[in-house]
Amino acid sequence: MFQQIFAFIIILFFLVRLFWQKKKENIDSREFVFWLFFWLGSGLVVVFIKKMDNLVAELGFSSAGIDVLFYLSILLLFSLVFRLRIRQEKIDREITKIIREIAISNKQNER
Repeated sequence: MFQQIFAFIIILFFLVRLFWQKKKENIDSREFVFWLFFWLGSGLVVVFIKKMDNLVAELGFSSAGIDVLFYLSILLLFSLVFRLRIRQEKIDREITKIIREIAISNKQNER
């Protein structure tokens, strides 16, 4: 029971931060909706953790439902890091292209 209360406090913290970031317009609507569903879904999983354990057992996994959720969350984190890395590479290429064009333009203006 303590773990569920602790999880709810963490989820509530992240929901408050999410709404704060939306109010400050640091995130767009699409990202807001994604994270809102993510945290609300996490809250539902915490409420129904016993049913999750039963579902995992029926699927043939030997660990508890919370362990399976932990593994899935790690997969989600890796995929998000991968997407961020791809986005960062794209931005790096665009910056390089812009800097190159500025340098060429400045060199031509010096002549």
